[in-house]
Amino acid sequence: MMIMNIADLHPKYVTDSSGKQTEVILPIREFEALLEELEDLAIVIQRQQEETTEHQVFIEELKADGLLPN
Repeated sequence: MMIMNIADLHPKYVTDSSGKQTEVILPIREFEALLEELEDLAIVIQRQQEETTEHQVFIEELKADGLLPN
């Protein structure tokens, strides 16, 4: 997951007749990157309470299941 820097965004603002900003236009790549960031954050929030496994224990489990060579 690459964290997007807000300074890397290039927004264009749409204003109404009184000059109030009403919408933002972003290049499609920046918009898609923002959507991906939101999806990643949602997954992190959903998984915060999940039980974790130590790396070495995980490796041993993969080996025992035949998913990694011994």
